[in-house]
Amino acid sequence: MTATKTPDTLDRFGLDKTGGTPPSRPTHHDGWVPIRDLHARHRARILDHLLQLDDHDRYLRFGFQASKEQVARYVASIDFRRDEVFGIFNSRLQLVAMAHLAAMPGEGPHGAESSRGRAMEFGVSVLPQGRGKGLGSRLFQHAIMHARNRGASHLMIHALSENAPMLRIASKAGAAVERDGPEAEAWLKLPPDTVASHIDSSLQSLAAEALYRIKYQALHASDWLRLLMTSA
Repeated sequence: MTATKTPDTLDRFGLDKTGGTPPSRPTHHDGWVPIRDLHARHRARILDHLLQLDDHDRYLRFGFQASKEQVARYVASIDFRRDEVFGIFNSRLQLVAMAHLAAMPGEGPHGAESSRGRAMEFGVSVLPQGRGKGLGSRLFQHAIMHARNRGASHLMIHALSENAPMLRIASKAGAAVERDGPEAEAWLKLPPDTVASHIDSSLQSLAAEALYRIKYQALHASDWLRLLMTSA
């Protein structure tokens, strides 16, 4: 989980400093975890996911103790035309892990222009039942590919220094971690996009969406059969 705490970023996310499905394992096949693209129509599911984080997890995710109202404003402010949001669902189609790949404020269609070039920011949250499975790392690698395909030269994580799991994911990927007291930034230089990276991204998105639809139909068919048997 990552913190996002600079004033510009808080404004961009619509945040300020005022103011039951049973758990199950994520679906996977031969080590591949389907990561589904989320869109504006999924805001309610994104909000439900974030509100399931406890106070400490929410503190690590946003860098301060965000209230339910502040989290709701953050979700409402996500610009799906500019940013990308990804999710991992378990076998009951509960959103157990979610990442937000945000274009950083600045000139240019793909993010901030700085001494590092165009950058995008990565934020992630994983529910307790999804931890210990490497879902945060999988979402980070997924975000790397998408940021490359968006023309970004760097991927940035702004996290609390105490958020060791998030900083460890960044360091393991080769990011340079810069600490400044209670906060830290991790910057990962990205290779340019290729035809292969665009094809890979498209195929993964299509496969994840198709598998989700299959699971959705199977789950609802099972619920329908169970209801039919109990009413017989």
